[in-house]
Amino acid sequence: MSSSFHCRLFMAVIFAMSQVAYADLHEQIDQAISAKAGGEVAGPATDEEFVRRLYLDLAGIIPTAEDVTSFVADSNPSKRSALIDRLLAAPQYGRRMQEAMTAILLERRTGSVPDKEWHKYLTDSFNANKPWNVLTRELLFADDDEGLKPARKFLGVAGREKAPHQMTQDIARLFLGRSIMCAQCHDHPNIGDYTQAEYFGLFSYLQDKPEQAKSEFESVFVKGKKETFPRLPGKEQVTIPVFTKEQASEAKAFRPRLLLARDLPTSDNEHFNRNIVNRLWFLMMGRGLVQPLDLHHSANPPSHPELLKLLADDFATHQYDVKYLIRQIALSKAYQRTSQIPAGADSRQFSPETYRLFNPKPLSPEQLAWSTMRATGNLVALEAAPVPEKSTFGWYNYINGRVANPPGNIPDVLDLFVGVFGNPPGEAEVDFTPSMGQALFLLNERLLQHWLEPRNGNLIEQVKSKAESQMIVEAMYLSIYSRRPTEVEQKVGIEFLATHKARGDLALADLAWALIASDEFRMNH
Repeated sequence: MSSSFHCRLFMAVIFAMSQVAYADLHEQIDQAISAKAGGEVAGPATDEEFVRRLYLDLAGIIPTAEDVTSFVADSNPSKRSALIDRLLAAPQYGRRMQEAMTAILLERRTGSVPDKEWHKYLTDSFNANKPWNVLTRELLFADDDEGLKPARKFLGVAGREKAPHQMTQDIARLFLGRSIMCAQCHDHPNIGDYTQAEYFGLFSYLQDKPEQAKSEFESVFVKGKKETFPRLPGKEQVTIPVFTKEQASEAKAFRPRLLLARDLPTSDNEHFNRNIVNRLWFLMMGRGLVQPLDLHHSANPPSHPELLKLLADDFATHQYDVKYLIRQIALSKAYQRTSQIPAGADSRQFSPETYRLFNPKPLSPEQLAWSTMRATGNLVALEAAPVPEKSTFGWYNYINGRVANPPGNIPDVLDLFVGVFGNPPGEAEVDFTPSMGQALFLLNERLLQHWLEPRNGNLIEQVKSKAESQMIVEAMYLSIYSRRPTEVEQKVGIEFLATHKARGDLALADLAWALIASDEFRMNH
């Protein structure tokens, strides 16, 4: 074999390696998913599937019918990446991320900081693409900065700040993906990674004074006291500053939590890095690489360990750029796959953890609220409605008939949908747990009746002007499902309108209502 051949072969190998090394992150995502797919993957989503999915994930709301038709008609091969970039740059992105992160970080619990201030703080942070490590530092220690007053809501919610054990457990779960509550009293009996020393190492960071930062603890199973200074999982104990008498003012101002804000959100903290990319992956893909999200440990390995490490390392390398990571996930073939199982394929082979197709995921309460307002054509009017300084609405009183008028502004609408479709305070919203109350709300709630009365250019007012039933059905499907009806759906819709023609607007409202109350509308697929 000639030396020239060997040279060409060597160069080909080097070129191939360089292509892998320098592949964009979304391409590496797809390589990692394909390597473990174990069989056929679903084809790409249709343009109609994709545009609805992306609007919900990046803007928190379904697209308008005009958005859909315009996107489908666009022949530019780069239109999907262009739409991703446009939605990431739009102000609705910050609102969407605010709503998602509020549910994650606060878990529907209340605190002393007004919701309005917190919402603005998070929305502005995400729209400005504040790095996640910087945002985390602000949430963990915003005490002395008046400009960061809204960030104090994280520690103040549900009395966390005055309950160091609760704060320890929440910070471990939400920022490190480690549910270590059981380790308060002893090493976890089933998870060797979760130790009492780890628990009290984190607990020590959360004391008010430097002299309190050394924690003593004793297992309920093993006699003998132990002690630890502040330390993070897998890290060494940190040194607490010693203040002289002349430094009395500095000692008074110092809190060990300042060291936590310094030490936790760092590039060499793999628990911090893996937790956040796993949560962002969950938001986009409907399932975490580690599932459940707060059970990162050796006995619960990720479905794709190489991919999780890749995402975590790359995210840290890119300075915790949230928009960058979301963009790369959205560009991947894995994200852009259809949620439909290929014809003739065995559905059992498409388990969620394989990502061989896109995993449908439920709309959050906020996504459902915004999308229902848009689908019924009431969003513009509600956005223009004045918001009183103090609401007298109250979702529970409304549901129980103690408040007669339906919500007349955006905050009250969101309050209602969160109350009905959100989890109870303190429960993470990571699983789809529909209830009878939610089904009855969609089927019987007078709010939907109110929104589907013809008025102010809403959906019913728009479609009733169309000359043919076919056009009415198509307009409803585009407005509600972000797609055109199939032939069968078109036929059924036309027959329904013909059968109930004498009912006029009520027939139109009933058809729209049936579409909104369906499983398809409730899911992002």
